[in-house]
Amino acid sequence: MYPKGNLFIPASVGELEAILKEPRDEAKGVALVCHPHPMGGGTMHNKVVFRAAAGLVDAGLITLRFNFRGVGASGGTHDGAAEKQDVRDALDYLAANYPGQEITLAGFSFGTRIGSEVALEDKRVVRLVSIGTPVDKYDDFWFLENLRKPILFVHGDRDEFGSVANLQKLVDKVSANTETELVIFENCGHFFDEHLNELRETVKNWVIHQYSER
Repeated sequence: MYPKGNLFIPASVGELEAILKEPRDEAKGVALVCHPHPMGGGTMHNKVVFRAAAGLVDAGLITLRFNFRGVGASGGTHDGAAEKQDVRDALDYLAANYPGQEITLAGFSFGTRIGSEVALEDKRVVRLVSIGTPVDKYDDFWFLENLRKPILFVHGDRDEFGSVANLQKLVDKVSANTETELVIFENCGHFFDEHLNELRETVKNWVIHQYSER
């Protein structure tokens, strides 16, 4: 039994169950993390989502992770595309409660497919983290060619849902228009089983570097 979230945020489906964590020191900005596919058991408690969120908090960001519609205590039912509105609702919550703060959006698997499409056009999101980008499962990731925001890709060389070769083709396209970084873990599958601490550190270090460059 998963623990309950520590807050509920208003949404088009009523409420979305969420967890908000704050850094120990003064916050530099805020972040949102989107979880993997609900039909595969994905929730905001997923170990990759948890580590990515921890890395964002380590980097000094107030970080929100939430359950998509129909997951846990969130309202509504799973759709597969309408979850993009859930992301918008979560961004609205962050913008309303932390006005003027930069938003970093991170997503794992299905979470990056849904979240990055929203973030592409949402001016409140200034950078993205795409973890386990499932380029072999979804053949429409080419929309990221229009991205004009810095993005970090973190991937395993044995990812079952996205070959490194196909991800590299996408990264090359995206790199033509914006700053990209691709980090590949060796002997690593889609769920980063032996690389969760490295994932956390990678996310933290990239975000810290992003803020230091300003």
